[in-house]
Amino acid sequence: MKFSKRSNQFGEGIFSKLLEIKNQKLADGEPIIDLSVGTPNIPPADHIIHAMCSAASDKNSYIYSISDLSELLEAVSLWYKNRYQVDLDPKTEVCSLLGTQEGFAYLSMTIVDEGDLVLVPDPCYPVFADGPRMAGAEIYYMPQKKENNYIVNLNDIPEEIARKAKFIIVSYPNNPTTSVAPDSFYNELIAFAKKYDIIVLHDNAYSELVFDNKVCGSFLSYSGAKDVGVEFNSLSKTYGLAGARVGFCVGNKDVVSRLKIFKSNLDYGMFLPIQKAAIAAISGDQSCVAETRNAYEKRRDILCDGFNRIGWEMKKPEATMFVWASIPPHYEKSIDFAMDMIKKAGVIVTPGSAFGPSGEGHVRIALVQDEEDIKKAIDAVDKSQILKK
Repeated sequence: MKFSKRSNQFGEGIFSKLLEIKNQKLADGEPIIDLSVGTPNIPPADHIIHAMCSAASDKNSYIYSISDLSELLEAVSLWYKNRYQVDLDPKTEVCSLLGTQEGFAYLSMTIVDEGDLVLVPDPCYPVFADGPRMAGAEIYYMPQKKENNYIVNLNDIPEEIARKAKFIIVSYPNNPTTSVAPDSFYNELIAFAKKYDIIVLHDNAYSELVFDNKVCGSFLSYSGAKDVGVEFNSLSKTYGLAGARVGFCVGNKDVVSRLKIFKSNLDYGMFLPIQKAAIAAISGDQSCVAETRNAYEKRRDILCDGFNRIGWEMKKPEATMFVWASIPPHYEKSIDFAMDMIKKAGVIVTPGSAFGPSGEGHVRIALVQDEEDIKKAIDAVDKSQILKK
């Protein structure tokens, strides 16, 4: 059998590898606390589940949806108006996604040709780089440095690289570094994109998970943003719908139009009961959003305070459902530390190297377990002695 050269670029994903190790440990009867994958354990609010169940009981819900319900498009438009003060044309500036991962991969296919260049943050969520690679693009990594609060410095991008670039991906609040970008960054980004004719793809999956009474908005709320790009948003973390795979691409109508055409050749739309649940989520009672945010903030405090107390220094994140922590100084590789965490403490975290070259020396810890399990993880790491030489 012969396979494509493209497929040779990709190995087994880190999360699949970690799951394999986890299952083996569980099969051996060993206790495991999984803080690796960002899979929320906070379920959707009752009114969201009710909307999905009600639609699922309707026998007419099992046809191909083909395209988005007009009610869903209108709901997204109203959601963006109320939450972000952004006006969207529901017919031309909104497209649903079966999870934002597919959106980044599909837009790569619609924007780049073989050999085109794409600007990607480093470290980054894996699909930011893998999507363009699937399309045959060359990747230029933009370092997110600690001394710059993990914000991309656009001035560091060489002129010749900027002129070649087809699109740029940015994501704040950021996964995995958890940083939040200031207003000045977005104004610089829009000016940069206009100067070099670059399309902006902004991931805004964590705008509701911002802590300490702070508020985060939308890239599209900045003047000129819709002229140069689109924003991706997700209901996975905010509303507990990760497994339902609900995301949106909104903004520039030309980009959205191309994405819709591409998707029409690959899928038959989102399952109608999931569309109904999405409408209920973004149109209904929003108190569940605050409850979810508060739960993650409490978990953040318990985890960071606990690990700091036992000698693993880490800064509390401003946002997201993750903690980005440096590995102990006596470890050289994040994968080695992550493996020791599993073997000696029974705690799974994600090695920073999985997120790009600049991720080395760190691990990402997901706040996806209840408070008691987080406390158990801290005790297990303390007893394992892996933080000491």
